[in-house]
Amino acid sequence: MAILVDEDTRVLVQGITGRIGSIQTRLMLDYGTKIVAGVTPGKGGQEVWGVPVYDSVKEAKEKHNINTSVIFVPARFVKESCFEAIDAGIKLVVLVTEHTPVYDTMQIKAHAEANEAVVIGPTTPGIISPAHGVKVGILPGNMFCPGSVGVISRSGTLTYEIAANLCDAGIGQSSAVGMGADPVVCTNLVALLKLFNEDDETKVVVIVGEVGGVQEEVAAQFIKEEMSKPVVAYIAGRYVPPGKRMGHAGAIVERGRGSAESKIKALREANVRVADMPEEVVQLVKEALKEI
Repeated sequence: MAILVDEDTRVLVQGITGRIGSIQTRLMLDYGTKIVAGVTPGKGGQEVWGVPVYDSVKEAKEKHNINTSVIFVPARFVKESCFEAIDAGIKLVVLVTEHTPVYDTMQIKAHAEANEAVVIGPTTPGIISPAHGVKVGILPGNMFCPGSVGVISRSGTLTYEIAANLCDAGIGQSSAVGMGADPVVCTNLVALLKLFNEDDETKVVVIVGEVGGVQEEVAAQFIKEEMSKPVVAYIAGRYVPPGKRMGHAGAIVERGRGSAESKIKALREANVRVADMPEEVVQLVKEALKEI
């Protein structure tokens, strides 16, 4: 059992005929992902890398067994695209698009919860399950390998770096999820920790956090009270001064809340091993695996 995606994942690509959608479709297909259809309004009847294109999600869903959608549409079309996928009965939506308006994200999150769907993102690099040969999003498959470490990250590039470091040390990943770097995300850190905690393929979970927001502080309480598996963490941006934004829209520290220090303190109080540098994650994961 993997989390969110596995061999039974059948993917729809919304925005498949765009430059990014087309390129990423090719890369997902090369990795082994089952992409069964694409949607671009007005482009129905075309094909992209052999994948049939439809004008609407409803039309694609009527003709194919689809349970997951990945979205590569411009930010102004994101809410409409997410609603269309959810209303068609798709239960997992991976929202790669950046710069989605916060109010739109809040409406998407509410609509997903009302329809018992899961939306990952926005601004997510996606989800990958190396052992099952499936990735949905833009994660570079060559930097991941099969194993028993689950990875949850707010930073796309750090996800790749830490996964590659683990692979170099002979430690693979069960699944990796980019939760998104915006101030508001549709699926939070605690929800993803719950999934990994229940996953029989995962032995250790790595959190790649960053300054801004209180996701890690809230997660620390969950880890302390309910998490049965060891957790390793790295928090990026510990030297960002208050009031400054570090790259991502969600990476801003205000009045002590969301600082690296507050996150690290909360996590260590929850018995999480916290790395000072990304390259230290490998050694901490090794220590955690030895104790299981």
